[in-house]
Amino acid sequence: MVYVLLFLQFAKVGLLGFGGGLAMLPMIYQTALTFGAMSKGQFSNLVAISQMTPGPLAVNAATYVGYNTAGVLGAVIATLGEATPSFILISLVVSLLTKFRESTLVEGAFTGIRPVTAGLVGSAFVMVGESIFTPFNPILLAICIATVFMVGKLKWSPITIMVIGGVVGALFCRP
Repeated sequence: MVYVLLFLQFAKVGLLGFGGGLAMLPMIYQTALTFGAMSKGQFSNLVAISQMTPGPLAVNAATYVGYNTAGVLGAVIATLGEATPSFILISLVVSLLTKFRESTLVEGAFTGIRPVTAGLVGSAFVMVGESIFTPFNPILLAICIATVFMVGKLKWSPITIMVIGGVVGALFCRP
């Protein structure tokens, strides 16, 4: 029964989650909670692991939750649940977009979806930020600000920045 629930819950995320992995974080968090208590700190770890590993964040998060819930088979089933609706939907959307490419309704819909996506990413920032900055640690705030600068202004590789952040955390942020 847990396998069916994993598939269905992550299929819901795959079907209804718009805007990419970061925008889907609130929905992924709610789904993770259905499979057992997960603190915001544990969810922040899930996000960090999902960001560090290759592949889409939502798929990696589904794999992580599936594995923690029901082992390797749970990971496979949750991953399939997450990916299957997206695969089907993108196939349909591509065929429809080529047909209705010039539609003002389609363009209007995309115009309306963009601010929703920004809001979802913002809510993910707040959710993950609460676990990072409570209690307040100036080193973690400095890492966050430096990351924004290194990615946004200097265009550094996220992999390089994660390594630097991990080293700084290991040296200065031990419990």
